[in-house]
Amino acid sequence: MEIVYVYVKKRSEFGRQCNFSDRPVEINVDIHPDPSQATNFIERNPIDTGIQCASDMSEHEVNTERFEMENEGVNHLEGGWPKDVNPLEMEQTIRFRKKVEKDENYINTIMQLGSLMEHCIKQNNAIDIYEEYFEDEETADIADEPPSAKTITVFRDPNVIKRTATHLSWHPDASKKLAVAYSSLEFQRSSKEMSYDSYIWDLESPNRPEQLLRPSSPLVSLEYNPKDSHVLVGGCYNGQIAYWDTRKGGQQVELSTVEFSHRDPVYGVIWLQSKQGTDCFSASTDGQVLWWDIRKFSSPTLLVAKEVLKRRSLKPVLWMYSHGAESRLYPTKFMVGTEQGMVITCNRKAKTPAEKIVGTYSGHHGPIYALARNPFFPKNFLTVGDWTARIWSEDSKESSIMWTKYHMAYLTDGCWSTVRPGVFFTAKMDGTLDVWDFLFKQNDPSLSVKVCDEPLFSLRLQDNGRFIGCGSKLGTVTLLEVSSGLCTLQRNEKNLARAMFERETKREKILEARHREMRLKERTKAEGKEEEVK
Repeated sequence: MEIVYVYVKKRSEFGRQCNFSDRPVEINVDIHPDPSQATNFIERNPIDTGIQCASDMSEHEVNTERFEMENEGVNHLEGGWPKDVNPLEMEQTIRFRKKVEKDENYINTIMQLGSLMEHCIKQNNAIDIYEEYFEDEETADIADEPPSAKTITVFRDPNVIKRTATHLSWHPDASKKLAVAYSSLEFQRSSKEMSYDSYIWDLESPNRPEQLLRPSSPLVSLEYNPKDSHVLVGGCYNGQIAYWDTRKGGQQVELSTVEFSHRDPVYGVIWLQSKQGTDCFSASTDGQVLWWDIRKFSSPTLLVAKEVLKRRSLKPVLWMYSHGAESRLYPTKFMVGTEQGMVITCNRKAKTPAEKIVGTYSGHHGPIYALARNPFFPKNFLTVGDWTARIWSEDSKESSIMWTKYHMAYLTDGCWSTVRPGVFFTAKMDGTLDVWDFLFKQNDPSLSVKVCDEPLFSLRLQDNGRFIGCGSKLGTVTLLEVSSGLCTLQRNEKNLARAMFERETKREKILEARHREMRLKERTKAEGKEEEVK
């Protein structure tokens, strides 16, 4: 059956807008049912039919191919020298420069460039495009929002046998890279199948580490060089010191010899402020503090042996501090924490062993796991050990000036905020991160975050004060971002923190003088009774 319907329209009406109107129903075609087709169908009674007004849709998910990124280093060599001049020979280069400086063409060129440079200098002196008009104004107060922290990303140990994230180090050039040292700190619990590798992670690709670091023994500590971001130094579990250059791959560039290294795991390794940027020092539980130059790892450049520390009946060194501002103020002094809960101030340039120990601070009941100076007030430093964190002043050696309450869980690490003088962070064995703001309240932390279920072992804050990494016992590194109120300097905060530290230091001095006076009276009474008995 063929159905044909012809539509007739004038040429002038082509493209004209359609105007619809109501009109009676009109039947154009009527198709009658064919009884012979009924045998092909099965009757169904009752009949339930669902009708949708929308067309059928299907959902599909497609993963696009990930763009693989690689970092490659380029070694630049000084060029432009004539063939007969060796750029590595200083005498030849100096002789060639003197010869060129006497050339008339060179002098004329410099004179022409000098006028252009003088014009640019005058422009810069007239208008400073980098001038900050409101730098003297105090930072405005942040809106009253409750302190908070959110998880940004999580890095997990890619190996089957999980190890503890013992130390974290941020890339010094504000890059989104984090170096993590992995090791098993439980004595004789490491298996032969356990990996020795540590990793450098990129925050934008948390699924796979950016670079491997292959040490001869598991790394307990790892630090970026602040002057050369390609160089890292690490302390091994067997006591050796090694350093890496990321431009040369993951193999260690040089390793210290066993006979001149530590005898215990190296729990602390820190770069020194020097012109070359190649000096560092390390501390271990064998009671030694060693100074190293990575250009010559055959033997340490300076040694503070454990015999010096044993003179004061102290046990081995556990942790130490270093800060940029502090190193400039006290270039010859350093501090170490001991397993007995005591902090020792040492002088590395002392000539006799007795002069190497300057003073001691005693206040913890167990090993000191973290020791850091306040970046704004170097005379005040933070110690973390047993169940508390304590703030000390160099002027008060008998007791700390401030301390936190005793927690139910053991404290494992701590650090100061890099942007706020009254804020510091502590990590606990129950997997909790505490943020303390002593200008706000002293009895309880301003913020407590349950990071994970396993114990936290390491803590490191980025220089901007916003991102903090927390390493756990099972090798999980959680990156948190704190709220703007915890990483923004408040109005008049420096003056308030200085006044608080000075007030507490003065109070402790008064109490120390009172205790000395009472002890003197008791001694005098005891001597008087002995004379009466005689």
